[in-house]
Amino acid sequence: MNRSHSPRRVVSLQPSATVILEAIGQLDCVIACTRYCVDVCPEVETGRTIVDDSWTADATEIIAAKPDLVIAAVPYQEKSISEILKSGARFLGLAPKTLSDIYTDIVAIAGIVGVPKRGEEAVSAMQAEIDRIHAQAAGLPRLHVFCEEWPKPLIASQVWVAELVEVAGGSFVGVPGVQTTADSVAAADPDVLIAAWCGAGDRVPLEKIVRGRAWTNLRAVREGRVHCIRAAAIHPERFPHAPGLRCITDVTREPSPPGAPVV
Repeated sequence: MNRSHSPRRVVSLQPSATVILEAIGQLDCVIACTRYCVDVCPEVETGRTIVDDSWTADATEIIAAKPDLVIAAVPYQEKSISEILKSGARFLGLAPKTLSDIYTDIVAIAGIVGVPKRGEEAVSAMQAEIDRIHAQAAGLPRLHVFCEEWPKPLIASQVWVAELVEVAGGSFVGVPGVQTTADSVAAADPDVLIAAWCGAGDRVPLEKIVRGRAWTNLRAVREGRVHCIRAAAIHPERFPHAPGLRCITDVTREPSPPGAPVV
């Protein structure tokens, strides 16, 4: 395939885009990315310019990188979209809601950078892994799981997260992607609480949010199933411990990890 018209200088404003480029073997195209990209893909720490992300994009930074493609993804602010457009660079904006959307985004990025076959291969590998986990979780107790993507306002994680919860042997509590309240979550009394805050990884102050929301008597807290993650946490007794997974066992403890977001 003739790749002479394919972008070779990519600015990635979202970790998901950087991980996709890594999966399709095109990490060398990334000339600038965010500090959150470094968290999930340490290889980009060296030799790349660090820029603001999709939420706080800055036209000056983008222009300085001289990209032929900028990839951004939700969440956006109207101002950040304006900044990306102001840079004049070719812009691919992603807003996946479901796993199917994510597969489409992978194939789209692979096609744009000139390696469509690698995109299809990455999707096939991802689907095979999901099927494997689904098979492993079959027959395990189906736990009720509340997973949040943001604390203030309290927002349940997106549809694709709910789909993965089901795959991993859980039943998603509430409506994916919709704002909710601490009282509503308490009324559901889930078996597992998961904080998957954008950009926070394992730095979420779990003890603080459990106390601050009066969740100390919830089943998940009593049974030690309160996690902040970059990976699955529904049946840790069945699956290997994953990097980026932190769990609290004693809600009376005061310390929160350094650099934790304020709630």
